[in-house]
Amino acid sequence: MTDDGTFRVLTLKTTDTVRRALAAQDATGPTARAFGDLITGVILLRLTLAPQLRVQGILRGSGSTGTIVADSHPTGRTRGLVSKGRNGDPLDLGPGSLLRLMRTMHDGRLHQGVVEVTGGAIAPALMTYMQVSEQVTTMIAVGTVFDETGLVSSGGYLVQLLPGAERGPLLVMAERLEEFRTIDHWLVRPDFTPGALMGELLYGMPFTELGASDVRFECWCSQVTVMSSLSTLPRTEVQSMIDDGEVLEIQCDYCNAEYRVSPGELRGLVETS
Repeated sequence: MTDDGTFRVLTLKTTDTVRRALAAQDATGPTARAFGDLITGVILLRLTLAPQLRVQGILRGSGSTGTIVADSHPTGRTRGLVSKGRNGDPLDLGPGSLLRLMRTMHDGRLHQGVVEVTGGAIAPALMTYMQVSEQVTTMIAVGTVFDETGLVSSGGYLVQLLPGAERGPLLVMAERLEEFRTIDHWLVRPDFTPGALMGELLYGMPFTELGASDVRFECWCSQVTVMSSLSTLPRTEVQSMIDDGEVLEIQCDYCNAEYRVSPGELRGLVETS
């Protein structure tokens, strides 16, 4: 945060997180770039809005094309999901694309907002959400850069205007951010770090670093969550699976982890219910 209390700034490097999420979903092309941008953006929103709560972003392409999901957990764990459209079409961020952002509240309620994605860019949609749903003036830039070998780098930043900001610092920051509307050129620099980007964004402005957060790709599926999901099925459906006598094999859509549930374990669900 700047020492004069004018700006709050977050900078983020998500290369390893995005690389592992891409590998789990086998995403390529424009879908992969949008997926990486959404993951970075959702982490930024969680850190600024609800660092101790969960934030999800769901991006639906135009028409019947695909959907991508980014899911950021308060522990720093992050996962994502890429789904093709009804006809197997990949994500198309044409007119009509929508971004739904959801975060849990401290009382367990779900706060959500929906914004349109224009021009196929994630960052402007995130800024619109912050302005409309949170009433906070925010500048956001995210980037996911590839070369012929795959992902090179990904990351982003968020600059938040705090109440009571004076005109002088505002004008300086507005001019500074013109150079940072896109950050792909920064992401590919060999010296790119969140700290270096922070220093450039706030060059000449005294600031205090308030903390750092761990970010990583990691799913929170488990045998327990699988059994909990199965317990919500109708009793007759669970009994039918028991009668089949086969070991149930379930794969997590987020991380591809495989789980096996025996008829005996299913029988325990029926007896418990």
